[in-house]
Amino acid sequence: MEPLKRIRIAEIFRDWKTIGVGSVVNLKGWVRTKRGNKNVAFIALNDGSIIHSIQIVVDLASFDDQTIKLITTGSCISVNGTIVESPGQGQAVEIQAREIEVYGTADPETYPLQKKGHTLEFLREIAHLRPRTNTFGAVLRIRHAMSFAIHKYFNDHGFFYLHTPIITGSDAEGAGAMFRVTTLDSKNPPLTPQGEVDYAQDFFGKSTNLTVSGQLEGELGAMALSNIYTFGPTFRAENSNTPRHLAEFWMIEPEMAFYDINDNMDLAEDFLKYLVNYALDNCYDDLEFLNKMYDNELIERLRFVVNNEFKRLDYTEAVEILIASGKKFEFPVDWGTDLQSEHERYLVEQHFKKPVILTNYPMSIKAFYMKQNDDGKTVRAMDVLFPRIGEIIGGSQREENYDKLHKRITELHIPEKDMWWYLDTRKFGTAPHSGFGLGFERLVLFVTGMANIRDVMPFPRTPQNAEF
Repeated sequence: MEPLKRIRIAEIFRDWKTIGVGSVVNLKGWVRTKRGNKNVAFIALNDGSIIHSIQIVVDLASFDDQTIKLITTGSCISVNGTIVESPGQGQAVEIQAREIEVYGTADPETYPLQKKGHTLEFLREIAHLRPRTNTFGAVLRIRHAMSFAIHKYFNDHGFFYLHTPIITGSDAEGAGAMFRVTTLDSKNPPLTPQGEVDYAQDFFGKSTNLTVSGQLEGELGAMALSNIYTFGPTFRAENSNTPRHLAEFWMIEPEMAFYDINDNMDLAEDFLKYLVNYALDNCYDDLEFLNKMYDNELIERLRFVVNNEFKRLDYTEAVEILIASGKKFEFPVDWGTDLQSEHERYLVEQHFKKPVILTNYPMSIKAFYMKQNDDGKTVRAMDVLFPRIGEIIGGSQREENYDKLHKRITELHIPEKDMWWYLDTRKFGTAPHSGFGLGFERLVLFVTGMANIRDVMPFPRTPQNAEF
């Protein structure tokens, strides 16, 4: 083949007028379909740069039969061809093939994606191949766009990206469901005189786990740099097989010195609107495909978020609204109970018809580090609620008072020996500060309209599943 520099299919569709009809280009990609007759073949070629495939028109008289037979769905080819205007509908240009090289074949009898219409459940079983489908190509491109937008937003707003530990000796949430990190012999670990595993002889000299959150360490950064954010993997060893849970997921956690709860809510609303707008502005082709194939209210729902001011109200008022609604919920509502997704969605979708931010939750159902209100019963927590998924962000103003924080840690029986460094920030130059956490996969779930969180993670980690 002639030595031409490869051009991506997305560039052809975007810049074909500049490149010019009649130009000879090189394209490389995977065959989605091949059809035709005894004189001509039409190959749909996709390289992942865009959801649309480009049509390659092959005059069969100009090519060797053996080469053409090797070109089947799933095979990988390189094509030199001429850009020509397309006589068909749906595409401005197509490629008239001049030379074709087959890089890799795909046996039609065994290639799992030979036919269309596979279920998402089946595709999870072949996670190593599912990125080649239109659906997962769209999801992964949107996932990339959201990652980029997150970094851009914080960089443009003066935040510093802080890398917090993946291996930790603390449990930020007090959940207890953590993955142990150890080098000790699992069959014959050293024991203390009391018969317990002696982690003093472990690699770090203490019991350590994979982190469930970068928040606590993020607060340390905020106490020096003012505004920071973390964006990294987190892990929870919950034996849960619901469509909303993963054992490995990514979290975005900004922490801001000198922010109160109102500043925190302002940031969360602006941040979420920016991300959704970014998706609408930069991923519209992929969103349009997902809107057509999976969720015909997707684009409307995204616009609903950016076009409405978020309603802010107290948890107590929300409970009163839910009780007065007369609606039969699966989970009963009463003051002091944690709201479920069905309650959150009712407030957003039916009562207020706009995104909602709830504040001032009962202290008993929230984490130890949240700032206590003067009533002695509630804390300055905030949850941002979205249509369809309920809570998308959870955060709070943090308790900066040493005595109050120390008392709360004692009440909850959190070992002070593991939290001394966190308490130190309240002893030396303490300051009002706030932060929140956004589960990245939950964001991508909302933006793509997918129904199962396993379908927005490239290689999901769930109970009994770490195959790929």
